[in-house]
Amino acid sequence: MSGGTVASLPEGLLEGGLWFRVEASSAAAAVRRSAERLAVELGMPERRIADLSIVVSEAAGNLVKHADEGVILLRPVRAGTEAGVEIVLIDKGPGMADLLRSFGDGHSTAGTLGIGLGAIVRQAGWCDVHSVPGKGTVLAAQVWPTAPPAPVWAAGLTRPLTGEPVSGDGFAVRQAGARRQVLVCDGLGHGRLAHAATQEAVRVFGGLTEMPPAAVVDALHRTLGHTRGAALAVAELDQQAGLVRYAGLGNISGTIIAGDGGRRGMVSLPGIAGHQRRQIREYDYPLPPGAVVLMHTDGVVDRWKATDYPGLLGRSPQVIAATVLRDAGTRRDDAGVLVARLP
Repeated sequence: MSGGTVASLPEGLLEGGLWFRVEASSAAAAVRRSAERLAVELGMPERRIADLSIVVSEAAGNLVKHADEGVILLRPVRAGTEAGVEIVLIDKGPGMADLLRSFGDGHSTAGTLGIGLGAIVRQAGWCDVHSVPGKGTVLAAQVWPTAPPAPVWAAGLTRPLTGEPVSGDGFAVRQAGARRQVLVCDGLGHGRLAHAATQEAVRVFGGLTEMPPAAVVDALHRTLGHTRGAALAVAELDQQAGLVRYAGLGNISGTIIAGDGGRRGMVSLPGIAGHQRRQIREYDYPLPPGAVVLMHTDGVVDRWKATDYPGLLGRSPQVIAATVLRDAGTRRDDAGVLVARLP
C-alpha cells in the first residue's frame, strides 16, 4: 500500500479515533479501508498493514455475523517514536460462554466470535478480550510496525455526542519523574469549542514539569481562560506510598475499585477550570493492591457494578474502560472513561 495516494482520513481519526457502527458488510469494509489508510499515514510497513487488514476484517465481519449493536473504535497509538493502530470492538451480546474455546480455530457458533478470534490473536501484536453471556464482548487489539511495547498502565476512551464530529471529553497520561499522573477533562458543552478547551488542557498537561495534582490543576486553570473552560481532574498513583492523590474542579467522577468490587469515591470541588475557582484541594486515598482507578465525565453514569462482570478487573485498562463506556455511557452527551492501574 505504500507509494500510492491515499484519501485524507476523516476528522478526528488521527486525534482520538473514529467510531464505526458495524451492522452490515458495507460498514465492515469501511472500517477496513479506514484502518489501512490510517496505517499508511502512520508509515507502517506493507506487511503489517496486511496483518492489520486481517485483524480488522475478522473483527468487523464477526460483528456483522454474530453481534448485537456492534461498534468498532479505530485509533492510532504511540510508544516513543513508533506508532501503531488500535482496534476496540464492543458489542451488547450475546457474549461468549466459553472464551478459551472461542480462541481455537474451527469453533464458531451464533454466540461466539468463532474463528475470527484466532486470526486476530495471531496477526495482532497485542490483544485482550472480556466477554459475559447476556452482556456482550469487548476486545482490544493493537498492530505495531515491529514488536509491541509493554502493556500500558492507564488508558481511556471517549465518544462524541451523537451527531457531533468531535468529542469535548478527553484524557491524558504522563509520567513526570517518579509521578504517574492521569487527566480527565470535559470541555464545557459539546462540539468544537468544548473539544478545543479539552485539547488545550491535554497539551498543557503533557508539558508541565513534575508537580503534585493540585498544582497541575491550578496550572491548567490558569491556562484555560481563553477557552470556554472545562471540568477536569488529575489523579496520581503512588506505588511506594500505596496512595492515590486526587484533585479536581467540576463534575468529574473518580472512584477506586478494589479487587472484590468495593468502591470508594474521590472528591472534586465545584468550579470551571479557566473561569471559576474558589479553591483547589488535593486528597489522599489508600490504593489497595490490585485496585483500579476509574475516572469518567458526566456522560457516564454510576449504574454499573464490577461484581456483575466476573474477571473484568483483571483485564487491560482499555477493556475495562470500553466495558464501562458500553454499559454506563449515555448518548445525550459526550462520554469519556479512563482506567489506571499500577503495573
